[in-house]
Amino acid sequence: MWTFRRNEKDVVNLYNALSDVMRLATTGDMLNFGYWDEEIKNPIDAQMELCKIFGRLAELETAKKIVDVGSGFSAPAIQWKSQFNSLEIACLNINFDQLKQSSQIIKKTLGNTNHDSLNGIYLLNATSNSLPFVNESFDRILVLESAQHIKPFDIFIAESNRILKNDGILVLAVPVVNERIAAKVKLGILAMTWPSEHYTIDFIKSVITDCGLKILEIQKIGSNVYEPLVNYYIANRNSLKKRILSKYPSYVEKILFKSLLKMKQVSETNVIDYILIKSSKEKN
Repeated sequence: MWTFRRNEKDVVNLYNALSDVMRLATTGDMLNFGYWDEEIKNPIDAQMELCKIFGRLAELETAKKIVDVGSGFSAPAIQWKSQFNSLEIACLNINFDQLKQSSQIIKKTLGNTNHDSLNGIYLLNATSNSLPFVNESFDRILVLESAQHIKPFDIFIAESNRILKNDGILVLAVPVVNERIAAKVKLGILAMTWPSEHYTIDFIKSVITDCGLKILEIQKIGSNVYEPLVNYYIANRNSLKKRILSKYPSYVEKILFKSLLKMKQVSETNVIDYILIKSSKEKN
């Protein structure tokens, strides 16, 4: 039912059931596909590189208060906080189990805590479509590989516009399809195993501009995401399979492998892509 309904409860159940596949495969706590180049040799480095690229695009060096929407286990927030210690980061997640684990991960990684926050990182269990913040309260909104699960998407963008300060920046990292109708046919097994909304670039752009934000930059990075990730899995399948089978039945790994092969194919044929999109709230 995850594939057909894809409501917030389904997303929570999906990640509770399957997020450990990625954690076992990478031996880390990030849940993104990563950015791969010739110097990147393993998934953790690729995931950290994507976070760095994302942070640069968001101009975190000049930010003070940010919200990370769909924060996972807060590993990206930890990386950004380590780079820019003065940041106050609100990690917003509908998945309470992930937030509980995030608390322990942050304490282990960053150390000192107080009763209000975990070293400047605040954990909030809330929905992306009713952001629990006052108007014009954040410099940045970061949505790293979670926007594809958000619906209705226009409500979230309107909420983002509401809580952004003037000149504030919204940055999304989103797996996308290039043509929605064609993709339904061409995705194959991914139509079932990639339980997201399969938004197109044009749809995302139109919603952002219709909600009053100005698009500043769009980067297409699919060739640095999907294909090298799959190549890494193919080259290291024996060892990765052993880790995954320590917790999951063999059919899970087989479906994962078939899905990855399809992912590479539809990336190479330009059915899917991965975009970084930066927009800002103009002064009233």
